[in-house]
Amino acid sequence: MSQLEFDRRLVERLERLYATRDVLRRRVLVRAALGAQRGDRVLDVGCGPGFYVTELLEAVGSDGSVVGVDASGDMLAVAAERAQGYDNVEFYEADATSLPVPNASFERALCVQVLEYVRDVSGALREMHRALRPGGRVVVWDVDWATVSWHATAPQLTRRVLAAWDKHLTHPSAPRLLAAQLRDAGFEDVEMDAHPFATTELTPEAYGGSLVPLLEQYVTEQGGISHEEAKAWADEQRGLGERGEFFFTVTQFCFTATRPN
Repeated sequence: MSQLEFDRRLVERLERLYATRDVLRRRVLVRAALGAQRGDRVLDVGCGPGFYVTELLEAVGSDGSVVGVDASGDMLAVAAERAQGYDNVEFYEADATSLPVPNASFERALCVQVLEYVRDVSGALREMHRALRPGGRVVVWDVDWATVSWHATAPQLTRRVLAAWDKHLTHPSAPRLLAAQLRDAGFEDVEMDAHPFATTELTPEAYGGSLVPLLEQYVTEQGGISHEEAKAWADEQRGLGERGEFFFTVTQFCFTATRPN
């Protein structure tokens, strides 16, 4: 398995991705599901470059606070820069399975497209349960990559590219077990909403369009797909886009749950 390394180069690419139309739409959905109120203390597990952190700082106001945790120091450096000027925010470099926060100290917790990379998903959920106060709410969002449907004139090559992409994930279909894992971790009122991210335009503003250059680079670096094959696949997708024949869809899942009182 060849995991993505969340170094400065990838951070810069993700910065651009996180500012696109579809990812902005996702952030709106996540914030609505979280329902952070003024005065809340919020924990962002796998905070990345800190977009949710700064948006939630606005939501909770000066009486609340936000803590961001991420395993990547490069991600945290960008997040800290984004949150400059706020004195009610803290960042910690740590794994999702070992959160450096006190017990029962947050009203809300979120974890967005993180658990597909975490080997011990149940351990991470237990840590979020520990960190939440009784009655606290968690939002977990992840992608089931098996739901990808991608039009191609060379479908066999596309299947190989997607199989190579899956190698960077510990759990390519993480959402399938999340409801049961949340309940096993002690949460109740577990609910799930499915959100399709679909496009017929090859544009970086759409989730599918933004993935084309990322996959082209990654599947070459991890091995199994040659540079020529990766370029041929990406060129095919670009050609489909130019002819108005591009099609991509994937389903992303939002789980909400509460820690019992």
